[in-house]
Amino acid sequence: MSSFIPVPDDSDFSFSNLPWGAVRWHDGAVHLATRIGDTVISLNMLRRAGFLADHSSLDDRVFNAFIECGPGAWLAVRTELQTLYRTGSDWEHHGARSACEAPADRVPPVLPVRIGDYTDFYASRQHATNVGMMFRDPENALLPNWLHIPVGYHGRASTVNVSGTEVVRPNGQRKGPNDPLPVFGPSTKLDFELEVGMILRGGPSDGSWIPVDQAEEHIFGLVLFNDWSARDIQQWEYVPLGPFLAKNFASTMSPWIVPYAALSESRCAGAEQAEPKPLPYLEQDRSASHWDIALEVSIAAEDGSETRISRSNAKYLYWSFAQQIAHHSINGCVIRSGDLMASGTISGNEPGSFGSMLELAWNGTRPITLSDGSQRSFIEDGDTVILRGHTERGPRIGFGPCSARVLPAKPWQK
Repeated sequence: MSSFIPVPDDSDFSFSNLPWGAVRWHDGAVHLATRIGDTVISLNMLRRAGFLADHSSLDDRVFNAFIECGPGAWLAVRTELQTLYRTGSDWEHHGARSACEAPADRVPPVLPVRIGDYTDFYASRQHATNVGMMFRDPENALLPNWLHIPVGYHGRASTVNVSGTEVVRPNGQRKGPNDPLPVFGPSTKLDFELEVGMILRGGPSDGSWIPVDQAEEHIFGLVLFNDWSARDIQQWEYVPLGPFLAKNFASTMSPWIVPYAALSESRCAGAEQAEPKPLPYLEQDRSASHWDIALEVSIAAEDGSETRISRSNAKYLYWSFAQQIAHHSINGCVIRSGDLMASGTISGNEPGSFGSMLELAWNGTRPITLSDGSQRSFIEDGDTVILRGHTERGPRIGFGPCSARVLPAKPWQK
């Protein structure tokens, strides 16, 4: 099926995508929207034109209520949009159509969901191994629990921002291995993390859980996600309870949520989990447990020059999204519509596929040279980090850029 709206071959927003987003419309109000190529379509304006009549929740500023309606409603809206915008539709020449559409560069995106809770996982075996080799025993890089449970921590939803929002370098305590006492000041090891996030539909609230074979029914869609990290602050604070100030200062999310239904043709097998075998509540068929989504990271320096520094893929995750959801809820934890779960840094086996500067520059010992000749061990003020991703199977379906520019730390005064 094709649309009468032209779509460049390299566009992330093919007619097969129809992502969920929110934009500031011409009237100044926030409208829920979708997108075909470079054209944004207001769902609110379509409802005013007489379409999507059964979906009043699309008049909201965020998708939370619509997400709660479940997969049947999600599919019904996608089907109606596909019918309306397909080649040969009467809507192409309808007089009301122009009021429903806008060029993407004229309607800035805003965060499309109200994120009540955010959880970050640590689901890439390669990433966990690399970190363990750097900071612990290289012969026993993985901690004893890692191959048995999808390790995660509860993040801070209040500082999850939409792509394009600037990030202020955080202040905090840091202490090097040879320092007698900790010092306070701006992080000197600011890092990105290449991740894929899930926007979720709520689960049971009676103490029961979401089974692994039903977990994907709760995935509204996927986003690109950068969970910014201050590695020097993290190294000092993370024992015994894990990341705190090193993570909660900022996270960046791509503005368009790629629908779960749009990704069906990009399924692929996950890594074998035989030694050790997961406990029964985490067991799943691995033949199509993952998505083949090509990922990349670039750094744009202050002069505008851009250098791609990493190519990775969502298929490298060891723990699948379904396993992450099942484990998160197995103790009765309530998952609410609009909640965000992120994969953790996604790294492949080769150095060029690592998903953080910590790994790419190996904790500062192997600086990366950018196209302007400058070098980076970690992210500097003025740098813009850009994540991109699109499917490798079936029609091209992408996320658009997930980017943020780093500003200097705020000066601290007592």
